[in-house]
Amino acid sequence: MKKMILTAIAVFTLTFINAQDGGFTKGDIFVSGSFGYNSTSTGDIKNNSFEFTPRVGFFVSENIAVGARLGFTTSKQEAPFTEEIKNNSFNAGAFGRYYFTPSNKFSVFGELAFEYASSKQEQGTGELKINGFGLNVGPGVSYFLSDHFALEAFWGALAYATAKPDVDGADSTNAVSVGLDLDDINLGLVYKF
Repeated sequence: MKKMILTAIAVFTLTFINAQDGGFTKGDIFVSGSFGYNSTSTGDIKNNSFEFTPRVGFFVSENIAVGARLGFTTSKQEAPFTEEIKNNSFNAGAFGRYYFTPSNKFSVFGELAFEYASSKQEQGTGELKINGFGLNVGPGVSYFLSDHFALEAFWGALAYATAKPDVDGADSTNAVSVGLDLDDINLGLVYKF
């Protein structure tokens, strides 16, 4: 009987200690981001792309985090009998998050983000520059694996973007999207200082 009570106390204590791992508090700083590489080929047509998007955030209160993010994407398309097409994109932006249960191991948050984007497409001697901005709102979740590392998933549910080529007389392209597809989920790893 004594062993069962001690075992129950030990299990309860370990569960309680484990439940305290992770979570955010006021003053915490975190870094996260994503990267990806994609390569496809259809016959003699080859496409390669690489993306890197770091972000940093700071908790200004128990529930609110603000931060900045950068993004860089480069892609190249090669096809026989045509000139190689290169595209380089850069974006910079700010975001704000509201965490519903920030001190828990598992937390749901809402994010509002704004970003500026610039891209350059090259084909042979021709070059096209495009500038624009975007606004994105969506839900996300974070789950702490330890005191410092968490997995994060963000679903870009509602977005607006506008872009205009740097050519005289060119029209802007405006886009509104409602991302209800699972392809709109971004996964990442978070490190909390």
